[in-house]
Amino acid sequence: MSGIRVIAGTARGRRLNLVPGDSTRPITDRVKENLFNIIGPHIVRASFLDLFAGTGGVGIEALSRGAAYVRFLDLDRRAIRTIRDNLQLTGLDGAAEVLQRDALSVLRNERDRAFDFIFIAPPQYKGMWAESLRCLDERPGWLEPDGWAIAQIDPKEEAPLALERLELFDERMYGNTKLNFYRLKFA
Repeated sequence: MSGIRVIAGTARGRRLNLVPGDSTRPITDRVKENLFNIIGPHIVRASFLDLFAGTGGVGIEALSRGAAYVRFLDLDRRAIRTIRDNLQLTGLDGAAEVLQRDALSVLRNERDRAFDFIFIAPPQYKGMWAESLRCLDERPGWLEPDGWAIAQIDPKEEAPLALERLELFDERMYGNTKLNFYRLKFA
C-alpha cells in the first residue's frame, strides 16, 4: 500500500504518507468510511483527540470534514514526522496540534480541554485500548458531556471491561476490525 487517502471534505482524494516501518496499523478506507458515516453528522466544528495517531489519517479525515480542532498524540518520532508531513500535504495544519507523548500518561493527568471525540487505535494485543478506556473512566473530563470515545480493536483482543462512568452504546464489525463506541453514563 503506497498510502491511504482522505475520503471526503476539503482534502478529498489526497494520498497520505505511511509511517516508515511496521510500527503502525493504518485504518482501512472501508473502516474509516464507515466510522465517518456514523460520526459525520456531528464532526463539523467538533474537537477530536486522535490517540496513537500513527499516520494521522483519522484526525486528518475529521479536519477535512469540518472538525474545528484535532490533537494528534503518538510516541513514535517517525509517526510524528509523518503526521506533520500529512497535515502540510493536505493544508490542514492550521487547526491541528501534534504532540509526541505517551497517550496513557496524558490520559492519566488532568485534562487541559474536553473533546467531542476521542479515537483510540493503539498497537494490537497489548491491552492498551482497554487501559485507555480505564484512564478515561477515571478522568471523564477529557470527554465533553455528550462526547464519544471510539476504540478500534481486533475482536480477538476484546475482553469485558468494568467501567463506572463510561458505557458501551454501539459496536460495529468490519472484517477483522471492530469499532466500540462509548459515552458517559447519564450524559
